[in-house]
Amino acid sequence: MGAMEVEGPLDPQPPKVSETGDADADADEDEISPIEEVRLTVPVTDDPSLPVWTFRMWVLGLLSCVLLSFLNQFFSYRREPLIITQITVLVATLPIGRFMAAVLPTTKWAVRVPGFGTQEFSLNPGPFNIKEHVLIAIFANAGSAFGNGPAYAVMIVDIIIAFYRRKISFLAGWLLIITTQVLGYGWAGLLRKYVVEPAHMWWPSTLVQISLFRTLHEKEDEGVAENGDGSGKKRQMSRSKFFLISLACSFLWYLFPNYLFQTLQSISWVCWVFPHSVTAHQIGSGLNGLGIGAFTLDWSAVASFLFSPLISPFFAIANVFVGYFVIMYIVIPISYWGLNVYNAKTFPIYSADLFTANGQEYNISAIVNPQFELDRDQYQKQGRIHLSTFFSLTYGFGFATIAATVTHVALFYGREIYDRYKASSKAKTDIHTKLMKNYKDIPSWWFYILLALTMAVSLALCIFLKKEIQMPFWALLLAVVLAFAFTLPISIITATTNQTPGLNIITEYLMGIIYPGRPIANVCFKVYGYMSMTQAIAFLSDFKLGHYMKIPPRSMFLVQFLGTMVAGTVNMSVAWWLLHSVDKICHQDKFSNSPWTCPNDRVFFDASVIWGLVSPMRIFGHDGNYSALNWFFLAGLLGPVLVWGCHRAFPKHSWIPLINLPVLFGATAYMPPATALNYNSWIFVGTVFNFFVFRYRKKWWQRYNYILSAALDAGVAFMAVLLYFVVGLENRNISWWGNNDPEHCDLATCPTAKGIIVDNCPVF
Repeated sequence: MGAMEVEGPLDPQPPKVSETGDADADADEDEISPIEEVRLTVPVTDDPSLPVWTFRMWVLGLLSCVLLSFLNQFFSYRREPLIITQITVLVATLPIGRFMAAVLPTTKWAVRVPGFGTQEFSLNPGPFNIKEHVLIAIFANAGSAFGNGPAYAVMIVDIIIAFYRRKISFLAGWLLIITTQVLGYGWAGLLRKYVVEPAHMWWPSTLVQISLFRTLHEKEDEGVAENGDGSGKKRQMSRSKFFLISLACSFLWYLFPNYLFQTLQSISWVCWVFPHSVTAHQIGSGLNGLGIGAFTLDWSAVASFLFSPLISPFFAIANVFVGYFVIMYIVIPISYWGLNVYNAKTFPIYSADLFTANGQEYNISAIVNPQFELDRDQYQKQGRIHLSTFFSLTYGFGFATIAATVTHVALFYGREIYDRYKASSKAKTDIHTKLMKNYKDIPSWWFYILLALTMAVSLALCIFLKKEIQMPFWALLLAVVLAFAFTLPISIITATTNQTPGLNIITEYLMGIIYPGRPIANVCFKVYGYMSMTQAIAFLSDFKLGHYMKIPPRSMFLVQFLGTMVAGTVNMSVAWWLLHSVDKICHQDKFSNSPWTCPNDRVFFDASVIWGLVSPMRIFGHDGNYSALNWFFLAGLLGPVLVWGCHRAFPKHSWIPLINLPVLFGATAYMPPATALNYNSWIFVGTVFNFFVFRYRKKWWQRYNYILSAALDAGVAFMAVLLYFVVGLENRNISWWGNNDPEHCDLATCPTAKGIIVDNCPVF
């Protein structure tokens, strides 16, 4: 379909604000945003005549959505699961959109649309504009599950097929993915007037995207720039040329760490110097230890799990570094070598696996009966489940993070949130909301119908396909009520503080107590309760981006909805293909150089065993061997109170309120499956670019930083997919020292307790 000259069949012809499109001329002082950051970043002008429902937007948007959903799902099974975000698409589609505007025919023709009269269409309605670009980015964002990678529910299909070795139909998996992704849209649309339209609900994360959009759409200069010393002008490379060169370099280089010389993925010189020392391997291994001295020449290892460090602000990197350093290099060594917490030396220092009391890998399949529930006799025979020191403390810090987030936000932002929410209902309409009144709003019945249909399909899934997903209908209703109850307060917190407390641990803990012994029911409850709220907040965040950029609401809604449907379908299709075509996927030997290790799915599987199959009462309950970790909840609740009390007692010390305990406690939230190598390289690269380059080469950073990030991600993604189709399908590998052992730190996974016997490990 072609493009409308004005807006689109759903938004026929909004009136212009003024002849120049300048809203300031008509704006009163009361209409200016009360948030300074918004005033400095968001334009207060609008040109409603800019076409957005265009052929270019559809082609690039759908292509971006399909590519991102395919690549993110493909990479999710690999040792370093690279997540490609909308930033890559945002940068890459700009030159393509401008190229299409230059070469497509500009012929216009009239088409009669029932209900809208005769409309004028063209493949090329004019220059590639910023509103088209925003919608393409929103389309792409759906392909990365709003920046989180593939759809969360795909991991349910993964663990059923790859880990539990049971069956689930394609239809059940697809419905599970689609309903969990779309369910939150229904009530999110009804909450827009509370958290999108009010000026005090400003959603800080959207300002980064707006800054990048404005930077990319500023008129390109003539290739010259002022010298830093004021001596005149010098030539500088265009952004498009820089992107293509960086993309080519990233594409070609990834051939080495991904295929020709895989040791480049993690270079641990400590292991090379001390090849027979278990302790040295535990200290030096970047994949299974503390990662001291380990480094990587593989961009996918740098950008895995925590996203690209080039797009993370330095203050966030610094906060993560402090928490990570304290946990990884103070708490863990003391717990393992000093206190031997939970018999730590019986197990590896860092592992996401589950163990028996004598350090052997736990046989999960033996404790699952034919009804896909816990076999209590076999569980008693094999004994309690044990975790590595790091894995167990990760749950403890997760408990503390949830509790600390609640207390921290209440104490430091409670008054601000309350005042802004109160002001949002009384304050006058700001200029952005005023400009958006020129476009047709979304009827409420759209959201009612979407919510009703999604609920009906979800209930049918629970009733008619219960054998495949285990979850009863009442659990679905409980998950929906829980998610709906938390969406408004957490979206207000996100809109004002940029912090989003998660419900994942709460939901799996609750379901594990009230419906134990059923692992798939537990993870389904978690996904419905946690993911529907997360999707709702992501939906609202994107709507605020559209609100600031003056995108017609109906266009926003349809792009988000269609993008989510397309992305979920692609995610499921790719997962089904790989799960049934890759030999031993997710079960590769730890010494193998195969990339198909499924790190995220393994942690998700372990969570289904801990919270669902065995149940939290047997592990974290009064008689459980990890019951003491519940004290972390109390520490998380009281920690921010102590910081807040010190701040009140010593108000002149401005550094005290900068102590953000939720960030410090949650610094290692991605570990496992993330490793020390991922964190160390992410912190190092992020500090180089977002502190040193930003501080001393700001013009270069402003012009090229985000473009470099996008090019590195895209180059790695395209080479990885190419190699899979060229050599991966035929399982063709190069056998030599640089490939046979990815890290040469084999002893890092060994226990150090006396008398524990594990294959390929020394006995102490």
